[in-house]
Amino acid sequence: MEDFGEQKRKQREFALASVSDLSSLSSSASPGFARFTGDGLQIQHESHQIALNVDLPAIQLFRLGPVQSVCTVEGSDAGKQTSYSRGVAIQFRNEEESEAFHCVFQQWKKEFNVQGGNLPNGTNAITSKSKFDEKIEPSSAKMYFHYYGQLLHQQNMLQDYVRTGTYYAAVIENRADFTGRVVVDVGAGSGILSLFAAQAGAKHVYAVEASEMAEYARKLIAGNPILGQRITVIKGKVEDVELPEKADILISEPMGTLLVNERMLESYVIARDRFLTPKGKMFPTVGRIHMAPFSDEYLFVEIANKALFWQQPNYFGVDLTPLHGTAFQGYFSQPVVDAFDPRLLIAPPMFHVIDFTKIKEEELYEIDIPLRFTATVGARVHGLACWFDVLFNGSTVQRWLTTAPGSPTTHWYQLRCVLSQPIYVMAGQEITGRLHLIAHNAQSYTIYLTLSAKMWGPGAEQGGILQTSSCKLDLKEPYYRMSQPQAYPLTQDQQPQPFLQTQDIHIQSQDLDEAEIMQQPSPNSCAQIDSLMQNAS
Repeated sequence: MEDFGEQKRKQREFALASVSDLSSLSSSASPGFARFTGDGLQIQHESHQIALNVDLPAIQLFRLGPVQSVCTVEGSDAGKQTSYSRGVAIQFRNEEESEAFHCVFQQWKKEFNVQGGNLPNGTNAITSKSKFDEKIEPSSAKMYFHYYGQLLHQQNMLQDYVRTGTYYAAVIENRADFTGRVVVDVGAGSGILSLFAAQAGAKHVYAVEASEMAEYARKLIAGNPILGQRITVIKGKVEDVELPEKADILISEPMGTLLVNERMLESYVIARDRFLTPKGKMFPTVGRIHMAPFSDEYLFVEIANKALFWQQPNYFGVDLTPLHGTAFQGYFSQPVVDAFDPRLLIAPPMFHVIDFTKIKEEELYEIDIPLRFTATVGARVHGLACWFDVLFNGSTVQRWLTTAPGSPTTHWYQLRCVLSQPIYVMAGQEITGRLHLIAHNAQSYTIYLTLSAKMWGPGAEQGGILQTSSCKLDLKEPYYRMSQPQAYPLTQDQQPQPFLQTQDIHIQSQDLDEAEIMQQPSPNSCAQIDSLMQNAS
């Protein structure tokens, strides 16, 4: 197994259909070759006469056509004015060889530019900010890549057998999509998906990973030489790296909490636009964010109680109560990440589709989802529950990876946005609202949620809003509750039922086979909650 830099240095010579020196009008064109040597470029005629031999940073390369280019050597006139002292016209035998030469040239320029030279850790030296750097603050990116550069976090993901097993099945069951194909693994991490693709018969896999995990991936892949000989690890961001060829298929695990957290979906889309052939496939292909209102008195009391500390009027002689309201709202600004019982949901869910093959990167900067539900029971609505699934739309098998409540728990769990002011609904009452996600430069989103209860019963269509409650949350700062679903007692006439069947291959909400949602027995804590809310206000 070899890294991208080693591979490029082996591919250092390119045959040329013709070479001609622009400095001499009488120069005739003849076949030759271009060779990358150490930190320079040498262009030579077939007769071994050297037409150009210069350091890479001094060269300017211009394309005149699909197979024609001009190399010029940059000089200076007493340090005041840039000039080009020499130039060579070169013609390649075909477009593929021309494209490969230009790709290698750009990568070498990055590694050997005047500012940084060849960095010892193999990271490319980039003189200008990449698209990633322009929209993400450096401190967030540093912590992000530090986190995913540690084996213990990679192990946490690998040990999510729902996640890893679904990816393995989706790849192996769709060998027809991988056999003999070029694959790019976007954000490769440990390289496990690259190894799956190689197992499925991929011709070659380019594993792109920006964190220090790239070094571990190289070790893991080198330890599996039968597969590793068809895998190249490239350390860098997909926004920056260059590849020697286009990909037939992209594979990645770009999903974060609520699908979009960490904003890696944008990098996945950028990789699609940069590397994927027009008819190439993406694994995963489609993502869906599912949403439903929920009622959970236990959770609401738990969050509200966190602020009770600030209700102390004599804390070592200090009155803390002036900060109680702020603390109360602060705890409710954290989305809750845990696994919950699907019977807490009080209305059938709806979902929002993100088609990775079609969506534009800019469309992920702001996601606005109108909400509309019909309550199946009378309850206090404490907020909106969310989860996601993704579809691997293979040619042979179409497989879903789901994080739905009631399904086997994944390391993503589910997410709930809790309102500090619950609303009341009756069975059959319509609940409307809006889930508005706005991306920020800490690689996450600010969540704005509004839920309203409309009038119900006879004449409801002419009625307006009875109650409204809103909240603002930071997806970057969740409350990791991580509890397993509580065992809610069943009455004699209730039988356990699956909540969602996610093996369907459709992306229309009416096609989902949703079981009836059973009502949660409500604890007798309304008086306590109302008291807490009054104190907070």
